[in-house]
Amino acid sequence: MRLIDDHIFVEHRDTCTQINHSSVYSVRTEGGDLWPVLAFQKSGLIYACLPLVEETLEPRPPLLTVSGLSQGLALLLGIADYISPSQKNEADMSTKLGQLRHLLIQACPLGTPLNTNIRSLNSSFDDIQEMPTDENQPAWRSNTYKGKPQVNVCITEKVKCMQYDKRDVVDTWQVYGAVNCKCDIEGSAPNVTLSLNLPTNGPPLQDIVVHHCVTSVDPAMLMSSSAEPLDDSVYNGPYKFPFVPPSDSFNLCYYTSQVPVPPILGCYQLTEEGSQLKITVNLKLHESIKNSFEYCEARIPFFNRGPITRLEYKASYGQLDLLREKSLLVWVIGQKFPKSLEVSLTGSVSFGPAGKEHPTDYVCTGNTAYVKLYFRIPDFALTGCYVDQHSIQIFVPGKPKITASQELISSDYYIWNSKAPAPMVYKTLFD
Repeated sequence: MRLIDDHIFVEHRDTCTQINHSSVYSVRTEGGDLWPVLAFQKSGLIYACLPLVEETLEPRPPLLTVSGLSQGLALLLGIADYISPSQKNEADMSTKLGQLRHLLIQACPLGTPLNTNIRSLNSSFDDIQEMPTDENQPAWRSNTYKGKPQVNVCITEKVKCMQYDKRDVVDTWQVYGAVNCKCDIEGSAPNVTLSLNLPTNGPPLQDIVVHHCVTSVDPAMLMSSSAEPLDDSVYNGPYKFPFVPPSDSFNLCYYTSQVPVPPILGCYQLTEEGSQLKITVNLKLHESIKNSFEYCEARIPFFNRGPITRLEYKASYGQLDLLREKSLLVWVIGQKFPKSLEVSLTGSVSFGPAGKEHPTDYVCTGNTAYVKLYFRIPDFALTGCYVDQHSIQIFVPGKPKITASQELISSDYYIWNSKAPAPMVYKTLFD
């Protein structure tokens, strides 16, 4: 980053006695140390920026307290995602680098990243708006919509899960939600109010983070944290958000929630018998979950082994696909569980000699293995969180068209082999 002498070793700059475990650096200059410089290397390019630190630099504050670092990292990753696919084509690379300045003007109109998804921005000059002439129009509202008012709201919840089926290991799961909005409304600074509601006895929303366009928020909403145990005093709605919407689609807020049960309970057993592996997978859909999937499948990978040469199996439901060279079984359950809400798969697998082309993994050695679930349930939220369409207030003429939807998507949903060691988050202590 600050290479001056091509062939001269400079101790403080070039030494390898300390290995950096973060991407935050201090760069020496004639005027003193420049910190924090955020930088990383990817595919032969160095991506770097200097985030704003709004607190005193002496002593240096903890990295987690510098909000500009996460914003800068998100922006750099967005730039890398935009540039990386073109690095093999010099002409394409040159074109993208030429457009980058204009894209950054859209992404950071006032120096603060408003949209770090650089690939989603329009690279044409025509799309770059002049600064609004209406003094009431916020900077994030770059154009004015003309037409019938429309509001689209989608609640997307992702559930992460680690299941072990072991007495001394605690299963863990967590819901992460995002409320995406697209408001097509006339006016330079229209005011919208939207409320999220929970069913009776529904788990409260926690770790709430709101978009900067939200004009006010009840402080009690922001106090609930997943790091603290739940009690009766936790705020449980309604969650009211008054805001002036950006022109494009945006995430109004993010949240987490501690739901009482995971949507699909599972058990995976893998044992070695001679030259074969014996597998058993049992899955059960919880009765509170909507039994209507867009897709649902269980992937069973086998790492550090050769191609699958022999497979015998019995599935109580669905279809099993074999990807021999990838050493992978894909159990396609489909769009519904049976009436019993339970499915099972048993089988035996044999492998050929392992080659460099076959999948390896540092965690899944020996019989340490997992089943990973992939599913999406439309029109359903695990928390029960929903948008009351009648509570949406839009202070503009005309009756708005309002659409609201929900979806639940799996994310890192693992069921570990209960017959072997597995990476764990919590372990229970028994007397």
